[in-house]
Order: sequence, then structure tokens, then C-alpha cells
Amino acid sequence: MRIGIVAPSCTLDPTLPERLTALASGEFGDTIELIFHPQCFLSEGHFAGPDEARVGALVETANDPSINAIWFARGGYGACRVAEAAIAQMGPAAHKKLFMGYSDSGYILAGLYKAGIGSIAHGPLAADLNREGGEASVLRAMRWFLKPTVFSKDGQKYAAFNLMVLSQMIGTPLLPDLTGHVLMIEEVAEYMYRIDRCMYQLTNTAALKNLAGIMLGRCSAVPENDPDFGQGEEDICRFWCDRAGIPYLGRANIGHDADNEVVAFG
Repeated sequence: MRIGIVAPSCTLDPTLPERLTALASGEFGDTIELIFHPQCFLSEGHFAGPDEARVGALVETANDPSINAIWFARGGYGACRVAEAAIAQMGPAAHKKLFMGYSDSGYILAGLYKAGIGSIAHGPLAADLNREGGEASVLRAMRWFLKPTVFSKDGQKYAAFNLMVLSQMIGTPLLPDLTGHVLMIEEVAEYMYRIDRCMYQLTNTAALKNLAGIMLGRCSAVPENDPDFGQGEEDICRFWCDRAGIPYLGRANIGHDADNEVVAFG
């Protein structure tokens, strides 16, 4: 299994390849080969290199028939600037690949899913090795690459996104058709009023009115609001689901943490 690692958002910690490769070798021997694209270590302002370099790395890796999977390096911001251009250039080899990431890479996952390219999963990023408990997180991702499992139960379709990323995708060419899907959402470092605002937008978007339901992942590192918002994330989610007539289906085991579960789309 050859896994290509690209950074469509922010620069990757240069110490990570050696540590991640050693972990993969110790756990899986020569079953997994990690290929870090040099673009991961570029830096231009906020981004892992200019837009053109990030598009180029993603297209090159996706179209390489010797690579079985693409693992997004880390989150941050920048994937929305490259997603459409990169996906438009992907050929037949990309359709056979596995793709995994979350957070900002949700823009690319969404566009791939809409285009019917590859097998898509919301799951740990390569840089999650740097989180507390990160070894278990990245090993979970590697095991899924080796043996992709479908999250679906009884034929139910699923998709998972960061709430802010999904809400910013509404009205753009990247938003996929999620009719009949259970949508899992999570958030990090956003005020409760912003979570409330995003839920208003999500549940009032015509393209998302026919969801099978919404599940709420973890909302972590929420800043303290002044005055206190008066509702927690689950209160907010229930409120907007009830108002829109979308079933609220409880909590999901996803979030910006080492326990982030792998959720295969579809």
C-alpha cells in the first residue's frame, strides 16, 4: 500500500515524516509506504506553497497509478482555493484511490464525492500524530487504508464534515448532493453563537433539506462568550433540526481530536 501525502492547506511539520514512517514500519512492516510530496514543506504566507504548487501536488499524486491512497497532511486553511482546479484535472487513476482527511480538507472531500472520484473518508490527518494520543489516531487511519470498511449500517448513507467548512461550502460548486445521508458535523474553537449561525444556514439550505438526519460530533475548545450564550452545542443542534424538520440522531464520535472516528462517505 503506497500512500501519498499532500498538504492542500498549511505547511507540514518537517519532523513528522521520520516519526510517522517509523511508526508505520513498526506496526505494519513494509506493508505501508508513505510518500511525502515535497510540496508539504513549502511555505508561502499562510499556505503550504502557492496555490499552483498545491494544485500541482494534488493532481500529480492523484494521477499517479502507483499510489493507492491520498492522505491529507493537515488542516488549517487553503483547500477551498485549490479544490475545483485540482479535481478538474484528475484522471482515471484518481477514481481508484482512497482519500482521507477532515477539517479544511473537507472542501476537497466534498468535491471528490460530488464528482464520483475515489472512495472518500472523513478521518485522521497525518499531522494528528502531533496530538495527545496521536499515535492511535494515525494508526487508525492506516488500518482503514489497508482494509477500507464501510461505515454504513443497513444501507444508510453517511457523510461527515466540520460545521464551519460545510456552511462555507453552501452555494458553491463543491457542495455534494447529501439527500438521504446521515450528516455528521463537528467543530473546534468557535463561539456558540457562530455554531448557532452555521446551524441556521445548514438547516435552511434547500440542498440539505432532505437529509436522513444529523448527528453531532464534539465541539471542542469553545471560547467563552460574554454574555453566556445560554445553550450548549446539543441544544443548538436540536433546536435547528426541530425547526427544519430534520431528525436529530444523537452524538457522533468525530471531532478535532485523537479519537476522531473514520467515517466512509456513502
